[in-house]
Amino acid sequence: MSQRGLTDADIEYLLQNGTARYKDTTRLWIAMNFPERNDNLVCIAISLEKKLIIKTVMHHFQWEVES
Repeated sequence: MSQRGLTDADIEYLLQNGTARYKDTTRLWIAMNFPERNDNLVCIAISLEKKLIIKTVMHHFQWEVES
């Protein structure tokens, strides 16, 4: 997270307020724009297991176009 310039509070805010898109029942992405950042959407890839696992944090993220 520090490499992306995000704090624990930023990640918590993203989890609570971001837009979620599910790949399947256990994998999803949550993304949102932070107005004070100039690197597009910030996104976290998540795996829902016995606990919520954040697999990676990305910036300059773009949603794939849904068909």
